[in-house]
Amino acid sequence: MNNAIYSINRPDNEPMLGYARGSRERDELEKELRRISSETVEIPLIINGKPVKTGRMGKVVMPHDHSHVLATYHMAGEKEASDAIGAAMKAKEAWLTLSWVERTSIMLKAAGLLSKKYRYTIVAATMLGQSKTVHQAEVEAACETIDFLRFNSWFAGQIYQEQPRSAADQLNRVEYRPLEGFVYTISPFNFTAIASNLNMAVALMGNTTVWKPATTSLLSSWILMMVFMEAGLPAGVVNFLPGQGSVISSVVMKHPDLGGIHFTGSNSTFNVLWKTAANNLDNYKSYPRIVGETGGKDYIMIHNSANPQEVATAIIRGSFEYQGQKCSASSRAYIPRSLWPEISQHLKRQAEEIKIGDPADFRNFMNAVIDEKSFDNIMHYIDMAVKSPECEIFHGGKGDKSRGYFVEPTIILTKDPYFITMKEEIFGPVVTLYIYEDDNYEETLQLVNETSPYGLTGSIFSTDRPAMVKACQVLRYAAGNFYINDKPTGAMVGLQPFGGARASGTNDKAGGRLNLIRWVSPRTIKETFLPATDFRYPYMD
Repeated sequence: MNNAIYSINRPDNEPMLGYARGSRERDELEKELRRISSETVEIPLIINGKPVKTGRMGKVVMPHDHSHVLATYHMAGEKEASDAIGAAMKAKEAWLTLSWVERTSIMLKAAGLLSKKYRYTIVAATMLGQSKTVHQAEVEAACETIDFLRFNSWFAGQIYQEQPRSAADQLNRVEYRPLEGFVYTISPFNFTAIASNLNMAVALMGNTTVWKPATTSLLSSWILMMVFMEAGLPAGVVNFLPGQGSVISSVVMKHPDLGGIHFTGSNSTFNVLWKTAANNLDNYKSYPRIVGETGGKDYIMIHNSANPQEVATAIIRGSFEYQGQKCSASSRAYIPRSLWPEISQHLKRQAEEIKIGDPADFRNFMNAVIDEKSFDNIMHYIDMAVKSPECEIFHGGKGDKSRGYFVEPTIILTKDPYFITMKEEIFGPVVTLYIYEDDNYEETLQLVNETSPYGLTGSIFSTDRPAMVKACQVLRYAAGNFYINDKPTGAMVGLQPFGGARASGTNDKAGGRLNLIRWVSPRTIKETFLPATDFRYPYMD
């Protein structure tokens, strides 16, 4: 019997590998890229720890070479969704009664497997299946996934240790129960780390999940599922259901045991889920916890005291890394007229040096966008700018989907601060710049605050402290993650918990303890040692 009171040490962030030419990690990764490229994996569902093949098939292709099939996958239907719910509910009692230390051990083992045994596999799968550079894949698919698993374990320990004070004749304690029912997890294509965290943060706190992964990133999600199982995750704790979201949701969202939703994706999908939950409240045993991170229209605000080269670099990296397919990517910038001549020179030079192509060619800074639907949507916004008398294409503007879904890094200049590309999320390598008069700094801050419905990330570049403070004040609700003299991307687990409000989600801060608290339903227990034996109080004499 283990009766130790266990405390997990605060972890360090996973060190990033550099993959320099001639390094061991470069050689190992290139071997894995060749191996995965040469195979076509058949991906089943996983329900109650067992593979399920439905015969309804889909394909996973390389976005940068869409004729190359990386995997085929079986698609879940209504029956499989119902079976997955049953498996999650069956597994729940044993999982929640397991010591939190035992659950944590599984998380830490998964982190160790990803750090050592499967590091090159998860990086290579993310590069090929999601068209990511080696740096972007290493940062999130390896390091961030590992960090989520390790830091969440530490955060969980802190939560469980939070207990009330007890008086002399009583004992008070708080039991951090998992939610009643199962949790529906829906993961996006763009971050392998998010796919892991949406499930494992929930499971760590004693819940079980029904997981609908994005089919465009299914290869890396499948590898994660295999790692979870190898780490010792019991059958039924996480149930893996690739397929059409509307079909799966039609069963899941009406089920009386739905306890929560953990979501990252589009506003439109999240709104549908929320409305569906509202319409089914009378059917649920409890109010479902709804946690979501959705879109962004993230900004860079520049004061005339800023360094032009630093600003240009932040725009390039913030807007074009991973083809702008980050909800935190900068897609609008406000530049004082006095700095524009110098900033424009730096922007032009850096943009012209960007290479685009296959992620297996490590010289490329950008790769392909995820699929044809995304490509067409991005080009639609660019075409609107091309046709508008209020805009000009400063750089880029072209796309080619003949072999892969490639869009040039595109910089739009607009005279209209309310032009559509300043307001709506594009989710591609497009940034729109608005040049403002230096004297209109405070008015422009209001523009930043009011133009878009989102509130995810943003940044201010300034060496003038009062101007910086003013930006922080005016933009208080315009970003859940606010950056000073930096691009508005790259939040690290344990350092910058991530999330935003307004139309960007519920701001429950993945990568911090606040998110984990959402997956428990506390119960206060008071034990009285000497109960009263007379109903009367002294004042009654």
